[in-house]
Amino acid sequence: MTYPLHTALSLAAAGVPVLPLRRGKVPFGNCPACAESACGGRPNMKTPGPCRCPSVCHGWAAATTDPAVIVSPPWAAAWRRAVCVGYHPGGAGLTVVDLDDAEAIAWARTALPATRTVPTTRGQHWIYRGAMASRNAVRPGVDIKSIMAYARYLGPGTGATVDLPDAVRALAAKEPPPARPAPHTVVPAGAGGGECPHRTPAYLDRGIAMAEQRITEASNAVHATVYRTFLAVLSRHGRCGCLTDAHVARLFTAAQAKGESPRHCTDAWTNALTRLGL
Repeated sequence: MTYPLHTALSLAAAGVPVLPLRRGKVPFGNCPACAESACGGRPNMKTPGPCRCPSVCHGWAAATTDPAVIVSPPWAAAWRRAVCVGYHPGGAGLTVVDLDDAEAIAWARTALPATRTVPTTRGQHWIYRGAMASRNAVRPGVDIKSIMAYARYLGPGTGATVDLPDAVRALAAKEPPPARPAPHTVVPAGAGGGECPHRTPAYLDRGIAMAEQRITEASNAVHATVYRTFLAVLSRHGRCGCLTDAHVARLFTAAQAKGESPRHCTDAWTNALTRLGL
């Protein structure tokens, strides 16, 4: 048994979804059956569709905790070629703040609460308990890896893992685009600007809260309820730049509390986007 595979099985037993990473520390590319989205998935492995390919060819979305899958023939060849183990932080309920250099580390020490720290080739991974939407380049030398992302496993690290702070969530919050008047609408002078009502904080927050409640109160057909709720939210707020990663993370958290996996959440969100042409 190779070292990467041994490590992968140990992590999977602890509830951490794993995948093999090839040279260059990147996931394996699509297999021939999945090339060019023939399987219904996405060739860039960022937003996979309903593919059920048994191979390890869908990046972070292929990550699993099932030992039978990890040692299966489709995965065995990949593990023999793997140079290291990757994992899906969001699937394990974790967020990794990837600090690329000494300057980023110095910033984190003053801006973020101390947590479990893992040395990397050039910097450090700061690992927090809690999942959120991922986003790269939130500031110079700083990436956030959680839902829909993978990270290299570089050892257990040192220090105690603490809860995901608001300071990290705030880093990933996207600023809404400038307000614009509705087309073909004339706003009388002094009438108040014609700003998109979806950007009214109370209006949007009430909509997200209602969506969370709808998912939480589902007593059956949870997967269908999650999809319909995502579809309703996107149809109302998806075209005008209102939604932030923080809003999406709230919906994913509500769905996962009802037993949905991170991949099911991502599939439902992607399918809703596709249906609405977003």
